[in-house]
Parts: sequence; C-alpha cells; structure tokens
Amino acid sequence: MKRPMKPHRLRWALAILLVLVAIVAWLLWPRHDAGPPASAAFAALPAAEKIARGAYLARAGDCMACHTVRGGAQYAGGRTLETPFGAVISPNLTQDAETGIGAWSADDFWNALHNGRSRDGRLLYPAFPYPNYTAVTRDDADALYAYFRTIPAVRQPNAPHRLRFPYDRQVALAAWRALYFSPGVYREEKAQSAEWNRGAYLVQGLGHCSACHSARNALGGSGDELSGGLVPVLGWYAPSLTSDGEAGLGDWPVQDIARLLHTGVAPRSTVFGPMAEVVRESLQHLSEGDVQAMAVYLKSLPSTKNGGAPYERSKEAQAVAFIAAGAKLYEQHCADCHGKGGEGAPPHYPPLAGNRALTMADAANPIRIVLNGGFPPATHGNPRPYGMPPFSHVLSDVEVAQVVSYLRSAWQNNAPPVGSTAVNRYRAVPLD
Repeated sequence: MKRPMKPHRLRWALAILLVLVAIVAWLLWPRHDAGPPASAAFAALPAAEKIARGAYLARAGDCMACHTVRGGAQYAGGRTLETPFGAVISPNLTQDAETGIGAWSADDFWNALHNGRSRDGRLLYPAFPYPNYTAVTRDDADALYAYFRTIPAVRQPNAPHRLRFPYDRQVALAAWRALYFSPGVYREEKAQSAEWNRGAYLVQGLGHCSACHSARNALGGSGDELSGGLVPVLGWYAPSLTSDGEAGLGDWPVQDIARLLHTGVAPRSTVFGPMAEVVRESLQHLSEGDVQAMAVYLKSLPSTKNGGAPYERSKEAQAVAFIAAGAKLYEQHCADCHGKGGEGAPPHYPPLAGNRALTMADAANPIRIVLNGGFPPATHGNPRPYGMPPFSHVLSDVEVAQVVSYLRSAWQNNAPPVGSTAVNRYRAVPLD
C-alpha cells in the first residue's frame, strides 16, 4: 500500500512547482518595447492635421470592420469573431472613460498597437492584429490616437471573450507570443524605392493582409508570406498572393492590381465576399499614390509555380454523369451571364474559363458564391456593380456540387470535383 506524502514534503513539492511556474512565466512573459519616439515634425503638426491623418489611417486599417456591429454605434465594439479557439469579442474604442478608451493615454494606445498589451497590462489576443500593427510608426500611432479622441463616447461595457481552456489563460497567450510575435516597427529596405517601401509598410502593417492571406497552424501561428489560407473567422479562402495557381500577381500589370484594390473590379478578376468589404470600406478611400504603392509591392513578391502533375479526371460512368449534370445546370442558370464558353462579359460578369478562383485546391469560395451569390463592392470606380443571385434556395447540395465541379473541369480549368458534404458544410456558415 502506497504511503501518503508527508505534509512537509508536500509543501516542498508545491514550493518547487511554484518556483518552476514562476521561472517559466518570467521566461515567456513579453518585455515592454518602447520603440522609437514620435518625430519632432509630427509633434509640430496642427491638431487638425493629426486628426485628419489618423482618420485616413483608420480607413487604411479598416478598424471599423471589427469594432462596429451592424446597426450599432461606430467603434463601440461588441462584434463576435469566431475562431478555432472560441469567440473573441471586439472592445469599445469610443471615448467613454469606463467602457471605452477615454482614459487611455497616447502611450497606452501605442502599447496596444506595438506590444499587444492593454492599458491594464493584460496581453491582447491576436484576433486584434497587433502582429501586423507593430510595424506602424509612432507618428502614425499618435495620429490614430488623435483621431480616436474625436469619437463620441458610447457607454457599452465590453463582453468577455468566450475562449476554451487553456486558450483563455494569459500564460498560454504568453507562450504563443514567445513562439510567434516579436514587436518591431517597419524598417525600410534601402535597396528599394520609396514607393515600394510605402507599399510594403501598408501591406505588412495597417493593411494586415497576412492576417487572412497566410496559412495558420494548429496553434494559430502564421508567417508573413501571403501564401493563402482558409480564414476560419469568415469561412472563406484567402488566396495566395504569390502562387501562380491562385491569385499570384507577378504577371499582372501594376495598373490592373491597383485598379482591383481601388475599385474591386479589373480585367482579370472581381472581388467578392470579405475582400469586397475591405475594398468598399477601406481601400477605395486610400489615395491613388498609396494604392499604386501597394500594387508595386505586391507585384514584386516572389512567385511560386504550380507543383505536381495535372489532375487526372475519372472516366468512370458515375463521375462523367456527375459533371454532365453540372453542365446542364450551368446552361440553365449561368450561361446567360457568363457565356456558353465561360468567356463572361467583364467587368460585370467575370470570365470563368481559366479563372484561378475556381481551380484552387480549396473550393470554399466558388461554393459560397453559388450558394449565397454576391456583389462586388460599390466604389467610386464601380458605382453600380452587377451582382450574382443566390442559388441556395434553388439548388440542392448535390446540384451545387455538380455545377461547381463542372466549372472546375470545363474549358481550360482542371481541378478535382467537390462533394455535397463540402457544400452542406458551407451552407450553414453565416455570411459575415
């Protein structure tokens, strides 16, 4: 029979465990990085210019997208962001001193953007993309702070996050940060032009493009390679911006990239889904110079070629009949707009022949567009966008799978078919 541990030995064991926990916490806990101070030139600007600059930067970062619920007060928070680890609730950014950031100083605001820490010292969850925002300069952070000081106070208490154990523990977040986060302001590459560096600064920092366009591992860590990935929060696939098989931009003219970012439509592509919101609420409001700079930077990214052998389509009778059924559905529901040969009528009706959005390995986007329809954004360059109606109420899961599989096999397209199970999974995913 095992003897119970003596009280003094139990106390020693607990003491050693506490010391080990303290050592681990000390090693993992992030240190404060003060970063470079604001420039004298910025400090000398009139208050109105600082506020105007901050308003522009808030648009560039699309801050309202997460911090405003539909029909709610601007920046009052409360939007639920579903993640694989639970739900994160966006906080109130209005000037209410108790429930918002009215009591925050410029240093507190900078610390949140740059170090991912709240005013009370708590570590922030990276659903707030401080791994990108850390690149923002102190001048721009102070401009944003000046702008948010003008947001009227709204008393709306912040709801607690609903995260599963152990992701709801600060020590677990400290461990994540030790693996995947290091604060640091963007450093210009001297070998590149001022335009290229401005584009890199916007894409890597406030634009936080890698937050969606980079794959994440099981712990939610990601790189900054813009290699594409499924966005669990949104239920859409953000394509790779470097792969020729997805949305690689290396062979695009810079003006077409800029046009797509600024208006949502271009000769080769049209944006839908979450990207349409980004263009509508953020990118269309940027200056032509900044959008051009982003295009220059994106075009310069190293491209990756398609790997592996071409997909070999099954010639079995059942597989052939499945695609044939999709062809009939296409002729019945789609050909009037997109053409019998998938040629489309751009920019209003995108071409489907050779359309890389249809042939990516993950078919989430074409499935969702067939189910839910969609509109490109209404922008100054595309004020009356043509949209696609939803077919979720017209087509069954099997029929959606058939027509999407046909689109992935017709004309120059060659990608594997999709099944009704995948369609059913996305039928239940909310639009936002």
